[in-house]
Amino acid sequence: QLQASGGGLVQTGSSLRLSCRTSGHSFSRGTMGWFRQPPGEEREFVAADGRGTYYADSVKGRFTISRDNAKNTLYLQMNSLKPEDTAVYFCAADDRTISARWHASSESRYYYWGQGTQVTVSS
Repeated sequence: QLQASGGGLVQTGSSLRLSCRTSGHSFSRGTMGWFRQPPGEEREFVAADGRGTYYADSVKGRFTISRDNAKNTLYLQMNSLKPEDTAVYFCAADDRTISARWHASSESRYYYWGQGTQVTVSS
């Protein structure tokens, strides 16, 4: 139900926009988010859009999460990319409206997950 796209290979300082299209279920009243899994590491929180927008400290000021409910699509605009942003990026969603960052950053709060899209930032 969640289809992520937009990843690729870019150079340091570049920008990318990831998209996550939903189908078969509307999350317009729920929470949607992005997580990522760097090579050899565990999956980590990136950003979420619930009652508010929430970001990991490592991406704050560089990444922007947004969504277009009419298009059933979640976006992640990534600017000033760094090699440490290299990871597989996953979108996630839940029917509940999350209103606290510590909730939004927890994988267990999301019931629906999409497949990942690879982002590689070369130095």
